[in-house]
Amino acid sequence: MEVVILAGGLGTRLAEETALKPKPMVEIGGIPILHHVMDIYGRQGFTEFTVCLGYLGAVIKRYFHDLVTLGDDLSIELGTGEVRRRPIPEARGLQWRVNLIDTGFQTMTGGRLKRLSSVLKGERFLLTYGDGVANVDVNALLAFHRSHGRLATVTAVRPPARFGALDLDGDTIRSFQEKSQLAEGWINGGFMVIERAVLNLIEGDETVLERDVLSQVAADGQLRAFRHEGFWQCMDTLRDVRTLEALWEQGNPPWRS
Repeated sequence: MEVVILAGGLGTRLAEETALKPKPMVEIGGIPILHHVMDIYGRQGFTEFTVCLGYLGAVIKRYFHDLVTLGDDLSIELGTGEVRRRPIPEARGLQWRVNLIDTGFQTMTGGRLKRLSSVLKGERFLLTYGDGVANVDVNALLAFHRSHGRLATVTAVRPPARFGALDLDGDTIRSFQEKSQLAEGWINGGFMVIERAVLNLIEGDETVLERDVLSQVAADGQLRAFRHEGFWQCMDTLRDVRTLEALWEQGNPPWRS
């Protein structure tokens, strides 16, 4: 089962970090958020990835290229330019296959998927964004999708509340609640399962997956929600980066549990 990751956007709401690198390469604990997302799948047995590149895609290519080549010992003949590599076993712990596909600089999310039509091999694939982490049970998600037989499944999550809640009686606080995910409505948290037939609904590069495609799939009764009550966090702002970094520094971050 292939995992497709949308990683080509401009990341304009995180301009402090994305002037020189794409948003999926913003680091949490010294590791790009994209790598964290892939690790969620990899630890559950899904190890073939197709990453849709766009803005500063070469930075992502260089990361994975260097992850392999610079993880080995090297012998370099300066006179001839010959480079010999000696793999270090402990540096090769990740048994992933990563396909890095340029899907255009200005292409919308649906258009990026359309450009993969000749690349994707199966009749269904897993799909998510390169900037959000969760402790989603991917195998349970896939089993749920297979059980209902519709065209697509999205993981429904509750976004983290920005503030705590006060229950007031006049000027008396009857209860104080810390920030929670439980009081918020459901949103699309990524971690989707998509049937290949959905690609036929995508017109071209200007097609937005969420607005133009998933909305139509929902109107046709072909979209289902896999409810995830556990941890989920996107990385849209610098505040989100700091939240994720703090969770990482505490040890055993919740998206790895």
